[in-house]
Amino acid sequence: MPSIWQLLIVLAIVILVFGAKRLRNLGSDLGGAVKGFKTAMSDEEADAKKALEDAKDDVIDGAVAKESDKNNAA
Repeated sequence: MPSIWQLLIVLAIVILVFGAKRLRNLGSDLGGAVKGFKTAMSDEEADAKKALEDAKDDVIDGAVAKESDKNNAA
């Protein structure tokens, strides 16, 4: 596990290489992507629950026919 000093040195090098403004833009872009992903996942989950609830209403009552009964009727 890296120590706090090693992490700070790596962070300082990254800031020197990319610059603070570019890192801020990358962070906001990444945050927007994560937010969009979470929104899409929750929308998909809600659609799946709605489809499941709609499928519960589509119950068909009737007797089960055997394959031999179907052939004799035809």
